[in-house]
Amino acid sequence: MHQPFLLRRHFNWLVLSLFSAGFCGLINSNLALANSATNQPSSKAQTVLIVGDSLSAEYGLSRGTGWVSLMSQTAAQEVPGLKIVNASISGDTTSGGVTRLPALLKLHQPQVLVIELGGNDALRGLQMSMTQQNLLHMANEGKRAGAKVLIIGMQVPPNYGASYLKQMDAAYLRVSKETGAQLNVQFLKGVADDVDPLKWFQSDRIHPNEGAQSTMMKNVWPQLKKMLRT
Repeated sequence: MHQPFLLRRHFNWLVLSLFSAGFCGLINSNLALANSATNQPSSKAQTVLIVGDSLSAEYGLSRGTGWVSLMSQTAAQEVPGLKIVNASISGDTTSGGVTRLPALLKLHQPQVLVIELGGNDALRGLQMSMTQQNLLHMANEGKRAGAKVLIIGMQVPPNYGASYLKQMDAAYLRVSKETGAQLNVQFLKGVADDVDPLKWFQSDRIHPNEGAQSTMMKNVWPQLKKMLRT
């Protein structure tokens, strides 16, 4: 007479036990997944935005042979996941950079902004005070967007005169000091100052040729890579 009741009670206990085991297992599984996600190392990809002129836009070169492209290849091996955006335009000036930069910063949200501009300002004989002001504006704009800033100092042929060359060097140095941006003054080291520099330039004697691109890349990459670590 009591056997059905005992069987029913045993059955209910068995169902409850199985449900509890399954429920606890589900909780433990979810906790394990949560802990696993929490313990995963952060690997947020970083972006480098390069705003430059023809020296960075592969003017007169085969696609993929410029110093920025070579740096992207090196970065893929040494800093996996790094994204390098080349927003350089041949003929661009610092004024053009000022105009283009806000949209570029908003779109790409870079951790590092590289400014390679000023050469065309000099070639057009623009006032160096205006170039300096534009570079200041761009560096500060990059900092406000949360990016570290690297400014590449430009060089012009000596026929522009010693005074103009000094003004140009001083402008880049002043922008670096006032904004805290890093300054690269060796971009064309081993190219423009070679014993026979013409072998590293295209026929226009202004734009470095394909053979110079590796040297230019090596003159920038170590400094940029260090900025990514800090």
